[in-house]
Amino acid sequence: MTTTSIRLGELADRLGGRLTGSPDIAVSGIAPVSEAGSGHITFLSNSKLRHVAAASQAAALMLTQADYEQIGTDFQGVYLIVPNPYVCFARVAQWFVALNSPAPAAGVHPNASVAATAVIAATATIGANAVIGEEVVIGEHTVIEPGVVLARGVSIGASSRIYPNVSVYEDCVIGDRCIIHSGAVIGADGFGFANDKGAWIKIPQTGRVVIGNDVEIGANTSIDRGALADTVIEDGVKLDNQIQIGHNCHIGAHTAMAGCVGVAGSAKIGKHCTFGGAAMILGHLTIADNVHISSGSLVSRSISEPGQYTGFYPLAKNADWEKTAAIVRNLGTMREKLRQLEKITKNKE
Repeated sequence: MTTTSIRLGELADRLGGRLTGSPDIAVSGIAPVSEAGSGHITFLSNSKLRHVAAASQAAALMLTQADYEQIGTDFQGVYLIVPNPYVCFARVAQWFVALNSPAPAAGVHPNASVAATAVIAATATIGANAVIGEEVVIGEHTVIEPGVVLARGVSIGASSRIYPNVSVYEDCVIGDRCIIHSGAVIGADGFGFANDKGAWIKIPQTGRVVIGNDVEIGANTSIDRGALADTVIEDGVKLDNQIQIGHNCHIGAHTAMAGCVGVAGSAKIGKHCTFGGAAMILGHLTIADNVHISSGSLVSRSISEPGQYTGFYPLAKNADWEKTAAIVRNLGTMREKLRQLEKITKNKE
């Protein structure tokens, strides 16, 4: 990979930050404060690490005005003062990746299988062993990596990237600038069955999965198609690896879920929510905007107010946990005894 540098002045212009030194100094990468060298820019997003940042060997340090005033002249490089160093770190890292990663060549690989009725933009890239079904539409500058399978009627917007061995079932819609990682399955049948005297009768899943713009879906994540209506993932949603989204769910814009979250069918989740790893959401619930669920929590009822919610016992030694569980199981009996005691006390009074 060829390393390309960028001037601090250009970074400051792009980030809207203020430099304390020469704008002509060039940096060729970004690194953590403790590991950065003379060719790097680094960042400080945790004020507790000011002493580490002050000793950094980086050429430039992104930080807030408050941290700049505290560190002062201790750091020997150039300061780039910005409102949010962590966000700026993400943007700078994106630019370096774009500078140093050549764009794949447009066109269809000879080993790809493309249906005659598929419509593929001239600037799109179709990798080896990809299977593009009937009436698929692929937008400008979209990259379909090797082994991807797109069933009939799939539509993918511009500048999206679908990594190897992703499967997208029929008629699903994927927006612009989406990223879908290896092993993801979009549009498999939802878990829908009717019980007829002990036998399970399959309910055809005839809805779609509709994914908005700027969505990222992690490796081996599954999003089920709707039974009748669509499963909807709005703009800017970020899903980690190994997440399950059930049929007819609706995930609001810019909601983020960490690994192994499970969302049962027909749950409706608001915008700007976050879910820690292994959180579970039962079906047919409604969760308001700006709700934040802690890792490992079980959401068993709808949430109408924004805020942080946690639903698990703190970790304890097994013997202590068993004692606590025994007490919890007997709370109903204890409550009834307390009520009886209250009645006896009132009668004596």
